[in-house]
Amino acid sequence: MTELAPQRSRIFRDLSALVSFNSPHSTPALAEEHEAACAWVAAALAERGLNVTRHPTVDNADTVIGVKDPVGDAPTVLLYSHYDVVPAGDPAAWTSNPFTLTERDGRWYGRGAADCKGNLAMHLEALRLLEEHGGTNLGIKVVVEGSEELGGLDGLVRLIEADPGLFNADAILIADSGNVAAGVPTLVSSLRGGAQITVTVDTLDGAVHSGSYGGAAPDASHALVRIASSLFDAHGRTSIDGVDCLATWDGDPYPRDVFRTDAGVLEGVQLLGTVDDEPADMVWARPAITMIGFTSTPVDQAVNAISAHAQAQFNLRVPAGMDAAFVAEKTKEHILAHTPWGAKVSVDVDAINQPFATDPARPAVSLLGDCLREAYGGADLAHVGSGGSIPLTITLQEQFPDAEIALFGVEEPLCGIHGVDESVDPAEIERIAVAEALFLQRYGA
Repeated sequence: MTELAPQRSRIFRDLSALVSFNSPHSTPALAEEHEAACAWVAAALAERGLNVTRHPTVDNADTVIGVKDPVGDAPTVLLYSHYDVVPAGDPAAWTSNPFTLTERDGRWYGRGAADCKGNLAMHLEALRLLEEHGGTNLGIKVVVEGSEELGGLDGLVRLIEADPGLFNADAILIADSGNVAAGVPTLVSSLRGGAQITVTVDTLDGAVHSGSYGGAAPDASHALVRIASSLFDAHGRTSIDGVDCLATWDGDPYPRDVFRTDAGVLEGVQLLGTVDDEPADMVWARPAITMIGFTSTPVDQAVNAISAHAQAQFNLRVPAGMDAAFVAEKTKEHILAHTPWGAKVSVDVDAINQPFATDPARPAVSLLGDCLREAYGGADLAHVGSGGSIPLTITLQEQFPDAEIALFGVEEPLCGIHGVDESVDPAEIERIAVAEALFLQRYGA
C-alpha cells in the first residue's frame, strides 16, 4: 500500500482558486478573467519549483509551460491539462454559484471543477506528493493550455508544430478524461476524431403561402429532414454510403444500464441500434453523426408559409482506425446523393480532426495502469474508448512517434462536464494524484 497521503484541504484551496476565474476563451468580454486564470497557473507551477514560461498562441490564448530538467539521461514526462472552460450559461440555473467551489453531498460543484481545472489541481497535488517523498530525477514538463474548448486546432497545435522542442517527452500523460465510474481506475485507449458539416438547402425564391402552394411546392425544411433521415437506418444507426458503420468494440463493455444512466435516457425511451448492438460498439467503434443545430422559421415566428431555405449543422464522429477526412468526404457525397426533388444544396466540411489510439501494453502506459490500480486499492483496471475528440493527441503522436501517450483523469460520468452543476468527486482527484505521483517515482527507475 502506498505511503503517499494527499491532502484534501490543499486540493480544495487550489481548485477553489481556479474555479473562481470565469475563464472561457470564447468570450472576449471575459478576457481579464482568462488572463487572471493564466497568471494563477503560472504562479502555481513556479511554486512547485518549475521554470515557467508563457507562450502566446495564434488564437490569443497563452499556454503555460513549467519545466524541470532531467538529471543525467533520465527520461522526461509531460503532464497536460487546460485552464479554459466552456461558458457557465445562466448562473441562476445552477444550484450554487458556478464560480464558487461548493461542497454538496460529497461532491465539489463549480464550472471547471472537473473539466479541466480538477485535473490541473490533481497535477499540482501529484507534484507536491512527489516533492514530499524525495523528488525524482525525471525531467518534467507541465503544459496547461488556454483554448482547448475551442478545439485547439488554431492554438496549442500550431505552437507544437512551430516549436516542437517545447513538448518533446518520452511519456505524455493527458489528464482530460475520466474513469468509467467513480472508484473504477480507467485508461482511455482511443478517441474518436470527426468534423463539422454544415448543410444548406434552398428550394424556392422565397417563402410562399402554404394554403396556395402547400402539397406541391418543395419545402426546404422537409428536404433537409429527408437528408438527415437518410443518414440513419431503420434502427437509428448511423449509415453513410461507402463507410463501414457496423464495427464492434473489442475492449471493456459499456453496460446498457450504465449507459442509460450516464446519458440520462428517459424511462421508456429505447437506445439506438438492435439487440445485438452494444453501446460500446455504437460510441467507441463506429462513426456517428448528430444534428447539433437546425435553422428555418422559429416556432414563435411561424406563419402559414412554405420555407424556402433551411440549414443544419452536423457533428461527425469517426472512430480510431478510420480516416476522418475520408469519412467526411463520404458523408458529403451521401448527402448530395440523397437530396430529394433536385433541391439546391451546399455541403461545407471543416474542423476535420483525426481519431486517436494508444496501445495500453506499451511500458509507460502499462506502468500508469499499475499505479492507478494501486491507488484504487487493487481494483481492476478498465480499458475503454471515448467518443470525444482531443486533436492535441494526434499532433503529439505525429510529432513524437516514439513517445507513449496515456489518457486518464478525474472526469467520470457524474461530473456532468459542460453542463449546469458540473461537479467532481474529490476522492477521484486524490486517488489519481497518488497514481500520477507513483508513476513519477517509478518511471525510468
